[in-house]
Amino acid sequence: MCLKKKIVLVLRCIFSFISTPKRSVQAYPIFAQQNYKQPREANGRIVCANCHLAQKPVELDVPQSVLPDTVFDAIVRIPYDLQTKQVLGNGKLGDLNVGAVLILPTGFRLAPKDRISTEVKARVGDLYFQPYSTEQKNILVVGPVPGKAHQEIVFPILAPTPETEKGVNYLKYPIYLGGNRGRGQVYPDGSKSNNTIYVASNTGVVKEISPISKKGGFQILLEKKDGRLVTESVPPGPELLVKLGQSIRVDDPLTNNPNVGGFGQTETEIVLQKSRRIQGLFAFFLTVLMTQVFLVLKKKQFEKVQLAEMNF
Repeated sequence: MCLKKKIVLVLRCIFSFISTPKRSVQAYPIFAQQNYKQPREANGRIVCANCHLAQKPVELDVPQSVLPDTVFDAIVRIPYDLQTKQVLGNGKLGDLNVGAVLILPTGFRLAPKDRISTEVKARVGDLYFQPYSTEQKNILVVGPVPGKAHQEIVFPILAPTPETEKGVNYLKYPIYLGGNRGRGQVYPDGSKSNNTIYVASNTGVVKEISPISKKGGFQILLEKKDGRLVTESVPPGPELLVKLGQSIRVDDPLTNNPNVGGFGQTETEIVLQKSRRIQGLFAFFLTVLMTQVFLVLKKKQFEKVQLAEMNF
């Protein structure tokens, strides 16, 4: 083989290695960004729930109201037992990762670094936030990151200025959060990961159980009623529940359910407040206070006049 052909072959191999997707390294929220134009469906469900089937709680704290062009914190909490271990892609046990998608109102976006205070930077840490897409800078994603260090995630957010940004008004806006811990059970193409329960697709008697490879996994040989032999495959990770000679039916569990994580979503509201409204509110409160004071003084004066007339 000539040198030129060898070089072309090597380049093709390198390109194939780089461009071939590997589920073991891909993770949320990459799947969502690649497969869904919008992270929130028409029925209100965030698309992460399509792959992370178990439900777990999440929390979101934001100020009740913010002024235009100010930076505020959106605090996301993804609680779970730190002693919990999950099944990794190679079938071994490891720590859980966490991730989140924060859907902000139009105009709200991640605060630039020069607008974030030193205190907030310390709370944010080394986290890297990115927009869901180039057109949706108001939707932020983070993760996967180690859950032990990031059960609380601080998003530094910059509020918009309605006078300079189209489509933004002084109103009450919803904010949506989706957060998960652990790996998903289903890939976007519909195939299962090894972090879920496996069930029988045939009815028969278990005749043989053999390991797939040294890395783990099993092949289960079933004998059907008509004598035909069929094979059920289980990847490394889930624990096998069936035994030799056991009769099983379609949809009977072959393994346990190793999933210990889950996905949760919540929502809250925030008011983009106008400073003149606050000033007007304070002026109103001051007027009411002064009115009450004058009424009390007037009443005291009237009581003194009545007492003088009675004495007279």
